[in-house]
Formats: sequence, structure tokens, C-alpha cells
Amino acid sequence: MGFYASITAGGRVSGEFARAIGTEVKALARVGSRTMLDRAIDAARNTGALGIAVIGGDEVRAACGSRVEKVIPESNRGAANLHSALFAWKDERLLLLSSDLPFISSDALGAFIDRVPADTLGMPVAGADTYREMFPDSSPHITDIGAERVANGSAFLFPAHGAIAVDNLAQSFFEARKNLLRMALLIGPRLLVKFALHSLRIADLEQLASRRLGFPVAAIRDCAPELCYDVDDVSEYRYACARS
Repeated sequence: MGFYASITAGGRVSGEFARAIGTEVKALARVGSRTMLDRAIDAARNTGALGIAVIGGDEVRAACGSRVEKVIPESNRGAANLHSALFAWKDERLLLLSSDLPFISSDALGAFIDRVPADTLGMPVAGADTYREMFPDSSPHITDIGAERVANGSAFLFPAHGAIAVDNLAQSFFEARKNLLRMALLIGPRLLVKFALHSLRIADLEQLASRRLGFPVAAIRDCAPELCYDVDDVSEYRYACARS
């Protein structure tokens, strides 16, 4: 089934990180011969994206404007950039990618996409052991959810017509992210207790999100670790360069 893609590329860095990559725009950091944004665009295109939109500033437009269908001006608010990404393609099945995945490939991305049913919001996760085997001595992008230890991916595949519901829920979580009480109210007391008792399961979160959105939400397990390694700081960037 066809899909469209949106890539967020508005993140800025400073200090040592900016000096190391020669720009304040993280997406334009080179890993090997290509920028991380180039890698995201290539992966989306080679897995069959019918159109690609990139959310970014003038530097991003200059770097990739001829290779994508849309470059949407960035905002200085993360929530606004997310909104632009979700609504870049009206009522279409949408792949949302971050632009800081230095190891992303069309094989890894395509295998994830193939496993997501058309009516489902899917997110890739990799097992902790598989992730560590792929990226030994790297930053531990590992999350403990009950008995499961996983690395979360930075790609999302949304069903057609799902943008409004996803946007409303995402905005609520974004606005509450710095207020523990508001976050607790969004999650609900039952799951909060399970989290405190270390008995929260991925299935619990899938069910909660499915109820809130009105369509199925699934963590797609055992995906490629390449979809889970993202670059948040200069040490992670240097690790990626050393592995490229």
C-alpha cells in the first residue's frame, strides 16, 4: 500500500556539537559521504514513498529542495513542527521520520513498513540485546517497560485519515511534558500504578493509545536496530562517524 513521508529537520545544536559538524542544523551533519537528512530521504524514497515533505529552514531547503516534493518552513516550536509534519499530506498514509538516524537504510525501513497493517499506527522497537550487539559501547538507547527491554525507533507509520487524532493527542503530551501531574492525568491512575510497580507492559501502552486514538496502535517488535540509533549529542555523532 502506498504512503507519503514527512521528515522533521528543524533541530538545532550549538557549542562543540555545532563546531564538529560545521553547522547548527543537526540534520545536515555528515556521516560518511552523506548528511543524515540525505540518508532519511534516500530510505523513504527507496521504500516507495509517493511524496516526501521536509520540515526545516532555509539551510535545509538549499540542501534538499530539489530532491523532495515539499519543504515546509520550520517553526521555533516543536509542537508546531510536528503539526506541519502530520498535515503535510492530507488524509494519506504517512511515514514520519526524524532526520537524525545515521544508520537508517531502505532495507531496515522497508521491513518495518511491510509489517504494519494499513489501519494501524506502528512504531519500530528492537530488543535490547540485539541493539547492543549492533552498537556495542554506544549510548544506551534502552527503555525498560516491565519485563521487556527495548530500544525505541524514530519512525512512525500512520494510517490514512489518522492525522487529526494523532495531532490532538501528541499536542496534549507535548504541552504536559514538563508537568508530572499533567502527564499522570494523561496516562491515567491504573497505568501509573503499574509503572510504579514495574509491571507496566508495552501491551498496556498499545491499548491505551488505541483507545485514545480510535484505531489500532502497535509496537512492531524485533525491528532493525538501525531505526533506533539517533544522534542527540556530539558523542553519539562521533560514534556514528566512526562506524560509517
